[in-house]
Amino acid sequence: MSQSAPDAEDLIAIALAWRAAGQGVALATVVETWGSAPRAAGSQMVCNATGGFAGSVSGGCVEVAVIEAAQQVIVTGRAQLLSFGVSDEQAWSVGLACGGRIRVFVESIGAADRQAELQSLQALRAAGQAVARITPLDGGPSWLLSRDDAGKAPAALAQVLRDALATDRALLLLLDGVEHLVAPFNPPLRLVVVGAVHIAEFLCRMARIAGYQVTVVDPRAAFLRPERFPDVRLVGDWPRQAFDALRPDARTAVVLLTHDPKIDDPALESVLPGPAFYVGALGSTRTHARRVERLAGQGLPASQLARIHGPAGLPVGARTPAEIAISVLAQMTQVLRQGGAA
Repeated sequence: MSQSAPDAEDLIAIALAWRAAGQGVALATVVETWGSAPRAAGSQMVCNATGGFAGSVSGGCVEVAVIEAAQQVIVTGRAQLLSFGVSDEQAWSVGLACGGRIRVFVESIGAADRQAELQSLQALRAAGQAVARITPLDGGPSWLLSRDDAGKAPAALAQVLRDALATDRALLLLLDGVEHLVAPFNPPLRLVVVGAVHIAEFLCRMARIAGYQVTVVDPRAAFLRPERFPDVRLVGDWPRQAFDALRPDARTAVVLLTHDPKIDDPALESVLPGPAFYVGALGSTRTHARRVERLAGQGLPASQLARIHGPAGLPVGARTPAEIAISVLAQMTQVLRQGGAA
């Protein structure tokens, strides 16, 4: 298998499929990075006994060395903690020559308990639960801890768990003298697009590549055609009814594209009181000013109206539908990563 960039859920499914086929499997996880290392802590790669792999731990810099270590781990069953850096000749030989350093933990998932753990993780993610995998870096048994169970954990671990889930970042914690990696596995990010217009086709496509689960809401049947939005959930209800069912959470972005007050205004009235991390509405500055005036007249407080990114998108001079979609997705990313989403 050639290198790809599947998400965490895909990697789990790949690892379990390889095990079901009788292959030995190892899981490599980035534990810590410094400098210009290209992949963040928590990034993962799965490897099988024949040298097949999926995912990435460095964008290509140390993969060969990690795959070789994974072959040893599959055979011996003993985990390895690998370190690469500019002072490490091995790191230079595989191309990490940009001043970065990286630590990677490689573990076998051949044992029945590890497979059961991944199956549980897969089930929790499918149920939309936020969970972290706690992995001791001395090779001891790992375990899962959900956000709901944080209160049963030691205070230090509970706080790191909350921080990891809130930031989508894997964090290290010293417990009983042993380093533990707290790796978050949040439910997928969601994007709800109101208005099945031309821009929506590009935005949906790009958002899916970025890892979002995408839904398009539009009560106009002529616009909401499946062939225009492959692999996207389509909802033909009016916005109030649609959002009552969709229930946007803090990992949801909402983008309104219709320019039609009959559709956009009820959508904003439904979404703004809630926790969606991003709410954007297309239209000129003048259009947005009129929108805000209408909604204020409906009783929406200024604090909620201030949450609307209008006109939606970063001001990059976008003109075409694809460019506008890029600017909107870029602004969503900016708000998510710089503003934070719980």
